[in-house]
Amino acid sequence: MKPKKTRNNKRWTEARWRGFVVSALRAASRRWPPKSDVLKSAKVGLVKSKHFKDRMVNAYRCAMCLNAFTHVNIRVDHKRPVVDPTKGWQGFDKFIERLFCEAEGLQAVCKACHKTKTDDERKQRNEQRRSAKEK
Repeated sequence: MKPKKTRNNKRWTEARWRGFVVSALRAASRRWPPKSDVLKSAKVGLVKSKHFKDRMVNAYRCAMCLNAFTHVNIRVDHKRPVVDPTKGWQGFDKFIERLFCEAEGLQAVCKACHKTKTDDERKQRNEQRRSAKEK
């Protein structure tokens, strides 16, 4: 049975609508001022950049591995996942509250550490889903 289309003049399912809203909120969160504050506080000085013809660029300290990286290899990440991998989706109120957290809930991490952290959260979420299906 096909999912019922109830949104956008009956063109979108509830899942499509939720995906659209989540995507729009994530895009807006890129301009959230505490993210700039965290990046600014992680700044450690200037280094020569291979990507920009040996120009001097800002370097930032990764909160996890403590190495310094240019802006190309640094991300501002939530310390706690926006969607808790053990509980799953808890509604828009909880999603927005955790997405737009203050600077204390954010950290500057390098791409490698971010990938490792994200992969661990994904594994945890998949294990949680498997165990829920088995019950």
